[in-house]
Amino acid sequence: MNEVKSMAMRAKGQRTEAALQDAAREVFATKGYFRAKISDITEAAGRSAGSFYNYYDSKEQLLESLLDLFSAEVLALSVQAKTADPYATIRTAVAAYFAAYRKYLPELVGVFHLSMTDEAFARRWRENRAVGFRSIISGIAQLEKAGHKVDLNHDALASALISMLDSYCWTSMVAGGELAGDRIDDETAIETIANIWYRAVFAAKP
Repeated sequence: MNEVKSMAMRAKGQRTEAALQDAAREVFATKGYFRAKISDITEAAGRSAGSFYNYYDSKEQLLESLLDLFSAEVLALSVQAKTADPYATIRTAVAAYFAAYRKYLPELVGVFHLSMTDEAFARRWRENRAVGFRSIISGIAQLEKAGHKVDLNHDALASALISMLDSYCWTSMVAGGELAGDRIDDETAIETIANIWYRAVFAAKP
């Protein structure tokens, strides 16, 4: 009986934490991270203000938990994207990154702003990048194991590719796009970035 009760309590706790995370994403999206209050989050979650501190010490810690979800989702989608067709794998991974970036946009804006003044969040921002970086390095290693030589410094290439993705998503989704030229839709952007990525790695058109 005690074990059943313990499992029920854990399940209830997981539901409460998930409700707080969902509410935080909603509040961050509507109010912005900096203007969001813990009371706004608990109200949106339908939980008491005191329940927040059973799971998180601060709003910053809650933000970090959401960033963990972003990193895990990007990693999982990257693994799922792998196929026998290298270009299809790259394109699917780029599309997945776009989707995850848009989904977690309020949190990513919050951590980017905090990273400018808080060393802990500057490190957290780099840790987010590291997920994509390691995934690219792993892909390059697999290519070379299969006999394809990538004639560029692997670390520099991985950093450049993840920077291209990050910067493009930020410019497009946060900064409002380029001042010059027509608006670029996501599909065109994904196709273009995937082509650049493929050509950089394979020195050929897909």
